[in-house]
Amino acid sequence: MSGIGRWINATWMLLLGIFHPCFSSYSEDQCSWRGSGLSQQQGSVEQISLHCSEGTLDWLYPKGALRLTLTPRLAPMGAVGPGGGGGSAGIITACVKPSEQFHGAQLYLERDGLLELLVGDRIESSPPPRVRCFSRTPGERLALFLQATPHQDISRRIASFRYELRGDWTARMSLDSNPISTEDACRPCNDSEILMAVCTSDFVVRGNIRSVEEDESLRAAVIKVSATRVFRQKYTLFTGNSRLASRGEIRTLLQCGVKPGPGSFLFTGRVHFGEAWLGCAPRYKDFQRTYAAAKAAQQIPCELPVD
Repeated sequence: MSGIGRWINATWMLLLGIFHPCFSSYSEDQCSWRGSGLSQQQGSVEQISLHCSEGTLDWLYPKGALRLTLTPRLAPMGAVGPGGGGGSAGIITACVKPSEQFHGAQLYLERDGLLELLVGDRIESSPPPRVRCFSRTPGERLALFLQATPHQDISRRIASFRYELRGDWTARMSLDSNPISTEDACRPCNDSEILMAVCTSDFVVRGNIRSVEEDESLRAAVIKVSATRVFRQKYTLFTGNSRLASRGEIRTLLQCGVKPGPGSFLFTGRVHFGEAWLGCAPRYKDFQRTYAAAKAAQQIPCELPVD
């Protein structure tokens, strides 16, 4: 090797040593991880552990493999809405949402030593990858396994996704596998489910349906809502300058056949990757009657300042 070649090689190795800690790093809250395959040996598996209910993983220039375990500390709560698993204590539902530019790796679910493909390596013409969800029962061993796929040029490959875990979701959040029947997922909530939804949902809003549109990428119906009163919202979902109403969007399964119509409703549900998803939605007058009867019988799980 020439003197110049040795100098270039030595300089590169020095820079690699200096910047190596930056190639792989956790966020301060241990919710997210960002790393580079440039720091990994071919065929190696890097072990990663995250401890939050939501976060992100960004793997630049994938090489080798990553094994990710998710061990969040979740508050036990009952599932809200039809199709719920309120009696299945200890079950955790996890969802991953790959970025639209997910390239350079394949994402697997590792369950008791067996691998199930969740997201394949995309080519430029592929449609955006869908959200994938799965559940873990108490004592079950789960992990996410990312395997880099061989490419001549890895400089433009990034395998990135968001994750969310909850102990109170139902299987209806899994739009790609739809493990529960449409009839169960779309049926109206009973009185007990409505009262529990008011207490445990991410948002509780009184409003009217302005219109309903289709989101083909999610196979979902998008309900455009004019909210006349926002009782609670975990995130800023309903906003507006009007003194009388704010506006927002709520998604639900397309198969449920939601149609626009007159009347006031009480909308409840969960926030899923920054989007509102419908749980229970009784007509407001029906909710008032249910709430008043439960309050008179001293059977309301929580207070709500109803009109």
